[in-house]
Amino acid sequence: MFCEKAIELVRELHRMGDGQLPAFNEDGIRQVLEEMKALYQQNQSDVNEAKSEGRSELIPTIKFRHCCLCRNQRCIAAYLYDRLLRIRALRWEYGSVLPTAIRFHMCAEEVEWFNQYKKSLATYMRSLGGEEGLDITQDVKPPKSLYIEVRCLKDHGEFEIDDGTVILLKKNSQHFLPRWKCEQLIRQGVLEHVIS
Repeated sequence: MFCEKAIELVRELHRMGDGQLPAFNEDGIRQVLEEMKALYQQNQSDVNEAKSEGRSELIPTIKFRHCCLCRNQRCIAAYLYDRLLRIRALRWEYGSVLPTAIRFHMCAEEVEWFNQYKKSLATYMRSLGGEEGLDITQDVKPPKSLYIEVRCLKDHGEFEIDDGTVILLKKNSQHFLPRWKCEQLIRQGVLEHVIS
């Protein structure tokens, strides 16, 4: 049946929850594009036949194929756009470095788009707030306290806070740090917020 592969692409994304990125379905996209090419070629030959031989009974079939082409096009556009929205949200959630498992599910073009978005966002943030810029990805939700207790989940090395204090982030060590300095590391899985 026409458009089944395209609809399956959209359903695949719908089944995944928000914040999840399924593997890029290159095979599904290729099959939809091949179907579109076949529909277009059939339409072209029928249009030429309808014009040259005056076969007006072909017009409903031509219109039906054209509707299928448009539907396939909309489904592919929706699939790609939804993936880009998810990738953009992942930048805000995980920061500029995505986990390998998520990066593995992205195609080369999506990785390139992510890098360009990351650069654009960094340029914008540098333009805000004077010399240092302003990191608008921090404190997405307003904090209840300025300092939090964190536990280090893996060895990370030295970590400097604004007052010049250098802290060694070693596995299983606990620290009382400014929230805004460690939120990025919490998202990356280096630290975890200890809730008493």
